[in-house]
Amino acid sequence: MRSLPFALPSVIAHRGASAVAPENTLAAFRRAADEGAAWIECDVKLTADGRPVVIHDDTLERTTDGGGPVAGAPLDTIGALDAGGWFDAAFRGEPVPTLEETLDLLAELGLGANIEIKPCKGRERETAEVVAALVAAQARDVPVLFSSFSHESLAAARDTAPAVPRGLLVWELPGDWQKLAETLDVVAIHADHATLKPDQVAAVHAAGYRVLAYTVNDEATARALVETGVNAIITDAPGRIRAALGGEAG
Repeated sequence: MRSLPFALPSVIAHRGASAVAPENTLAAFRRAADEGAAWIECDVKLTADGRPVVIHDDTLERTTDGGGPVAGAPLDTIGALDAGGWFDAAFRGEPVPTLEETLDLLAELGLGANIEIKPCKGRERETAEVVAALVAAQARDVPVLFSSFSHESLAAARDTAPAVPRGLLVWELPGDWQKLAETLDVVAIHADHATLKPDQVAAVHAAGYRVLAYTVNDEATARALVETGVNAIITDAPGRIRAALGGEAG
């Protein structure tokens, strides 16, 4: 296996404990810690003024009380939105966090992060460069694994912060996955669990890469994936999946 400067946990909280708290918020990250998760996964985009914020969609409608494209709104506007009320009234007023705020909280909680670089169209290199530079400067006490579907973003992250390891995100394993993995110098393949086959997991391992499977919320499925050799399960329900796997294996 390609070397990592940290231990990869067997369970990672997808957008935080997003089954019980609004995704990609500090509340969801705190809840993940409460459920015993060692790591969270989150998505990062840039605002109109080039600030990295933790949000999944290209637009604001689904997870905030705002509207329009994330890339068209400055940080002051996005920071004033409610990113919790859509999930439950108990979370009303929960903001869209910046990446800086997220890293500070993770350091406080002792959590690591799989940070997905999720650029808006046309900002693939810019997003990766900003995110990678910030993580390299700020996240010294937070283990971080970058991932992205964007090959351009992964290349930019590699060039900007080569010491921060990277994973190649795919829906399903492409025929040229090994060439891509070598070119982008990644340490892991992150794939949709529904597309993963045991022989693919074995082939990825044989080439020296780890396998992360997303998004797994069924206990039996999680156990079956671990039996095939999957290294980490990314889930909305970290407490429940950890229990199904017998606790954190490390």
